[in-house]
Parts: sequence; structure tokens; C-alpha cells
Amino acid sequence: MGFKRNPKLAVWKFASCDGCQLSLLDCEDELLDVVGAVDIAYFPEASREYVKGPYDVSLVEGSITTAHDIKRIKRIRKESKFLITIGACATSGGIQALKNYKNVEDFISIVYARPDYIDTLDTSTPIGDHIPVDFELRGCPINKMQLVEVISAFVFGRKPNVPHHSVCLECKLKGNPCVMVAHGTPCMGPITHAGCDALCTAYNRGCFGCYGPMETPNTSSLSRRWQEHLNVSSDDLVRAFRGFNTYAEAFRKESEAHDRPRQEV
Repeated sequence: MGFKRNPKLAVWKFASCDGCQLSLLDCEDELLDVVGAVDIAYFPEASREYVKGPYDVSLVEGSITTAHDIKRIKRIRKESKFLITIGACATSGGIQALKNYKNVEDFISIVYARPDYIDTLDTSTPIGDHIPVDFELRGCPINKMQLVEVISAFVFGRKPNVPHHSVCLECKLKGNPCVMVAHGTPCMGPITHAGCDALCTAYNRGCFGCYGPMETPNTSSLSRRWQEHLNVSSDDLVRAFRGFNTYAEAFRKESEAHDRPRQEV
């Protein structure tokens, strides 16, 4: 069952680049339909208006990087009937999760003129590591039409119709030749969630995994293919899996599997 009134929608930001929020603003004509179906109670990217919760639907962008973030996301969870994470940062820790493999103090001392002002956790983690999440929408940035579909689904009380297949199916639908077979180009497409409309492979580039792991990805099989047939080194495998979605569980475990021999030397 849907809501008897326009639901209250809130959009929240944590550690991120704002790209996924901009995807909502980029919906143009579709955004008008969204605005007509919901009451936007909190969305600093678009309006200074602030309506206190509770909220029917909360969209959350960004990863958890500070102790204050943890307290804040728990409060947002309590105020939200449905909570949806949007983008690689919120669902997988984002590119900033690369710091999870290093000593964060080294970065602070090099990058910041006054490191004594920096108060951060040693890790960047997905929202779902700290609270229950009702739906995860992957992508860097997210597919704006998938976002409209997810919002509509929660507004009207149905399951979101977002594909779980890999980028490979998108390649087939577009008529793109397989870059791994045709050109010997390493490609993350077989294990990456669909949503980009096979953009990179349409230009004869391998998929970079922007939409994170598809449902039940066979990461070890792809790694063997890269190593045995494309002569990809362990170092390059680690780099491939440590991208936009570095802390997604499937990608994280595969990167660590190839990083371990180097750490033991």
C-alpha cells in the first residue's frame, strides 16, 4: 500500500562529492513528477527549507568517516520509515575507503597544514555497516532513472524494479563486442552491477566497476581469466578491485586475496 498523503522525503549527505544528489537534480522533467509526489522536507543541495522529522523516505549519500557521522546516521535511521543509500560512497565506502588499507595519520600529516584540526576515523565505511538499510542503489554516480524508479516504488508501496544483472547484458543489448574477447582488454563488466548502459565498453574500454558488484559475482573466476589469458599482474588486480567500490564485500575480499602475498614478502 502507498501513502495516503504525500510522503516526506529527506536527502542527507555524509563524506562524498555530492554527485549522486546532483543526479536527482539532473532528472529535469522527471524531477517535477517526483516533487509532485513527495514533500521535500530536507534537501540542502536544492533548498534551504527544513522540516523536522520523522520522514517517510530518506536518501543518504556518502560514507561514514567520523565518530560524529555514526551518531548522526543512527539518529537519521530513527527518524526515517524507509532509508535508502545512494551511490558508491554510501553503499561501498567510496573512493575514500582506500585509506582503510593505509595508516590514516600518514595522509593527515602530508595533506593538511594543520593536522591537529582533523578528527577522523581510521576507516571509511558504508552506511549499512552501522544501521539497517532498506535499499541500496549503487553507482558512481547513480543512474538518475533508477533513482526515480526507487523513489516511486517506495512512494507507491511496491518493490523497486532495478536490474541485478551485470554490465555484460547491457553490452549485448547495445550490440557492443566483448572487449576482453575481441581486444584482450581487462574488463570488470562480468561482475559489475548494470546501470551505466555499458558506457566504457561502447568506446572499446574495459569496465571500471563503477556500479559495484552485481548479485553473486564470481570475482575469483574473473581474476583467473585476467591472470591466465591477459597476463594481468597481482598488483594490477588489486588496483582494479580497489576503485570506486573498494569496500564492497566481494571486491574487498578479492583485492585482499591478491594483496596478501605482497604483504607477506
